[in-house]
Amino acid sequence: MKQWKVGILLFNEVEVLDFAGPFEVFSITTYPGSNIKPFEVRTVSQSGEIIKARNGLQVMPDYCFADNPSFDILIIPGGYGAEEIEIHNDVVINWIKEQMCKVSLMTSVCTGAFLLAKAGLLEGKKATTHWMDIDRLEREYDTITMERDVKYVDEGSIVTSGGISAGINMSFHIIKKLLGEEIARTTAKRMEYDINI
Repeated sequence: MKQWKVGILLFNEVEVLDFAGPFEVFSITTYPGSNIKPFEVRTVSQSGEIIKARNGLQVMPDYCFADNPSFDILIIPGGYGAEEIEIHNDVVINWIKEQMCKVSLMTSVCTGAFLLAKAGLLEGKKATTHWMDIDRLEREYDTITMERDVKYVDEGSIVTSGGISAGINMSFHIIKKLLGEEIARTTAKRMEYDINI
């Protein structure tokens, strides 16, 4: 049974549900009739030191950029830390660029799309982000075709999602894409989360 390595980028002022939602979805997914997990989920930050998420939640990442393993799926969350701080951090942007060459699937939640855009990964593609930030992303990166009123946009090797809780919808979409509708629905039922897939 195949297992995918899922990495979630963390940074100061990251939106909590942006990373915690996908973390939960992928972490509790199992193959039918077993306790075997298709996804190994780990977190990574630039330094590996404790990060302080929005509203003060402190999280200890599993890895730093110097020692993170190769991931199959990478999740770039958003929040104030993405659109106002890390977007100016060349180390983070270059790391994201490098990961694109290694992962099978690059994804963003909420304003994590700004980091993908800054890394040049959304040029000529369709994308979405938090509804409050779509106009800004469209204005600052005019080669991107912004999709409004959707939970996520799948462009093959890149999937972007709307604000905050939309990352959960995106995660179920990825599970359906990789493992089928039955496993996605079973996982959603376990979480008591309503999904339309």
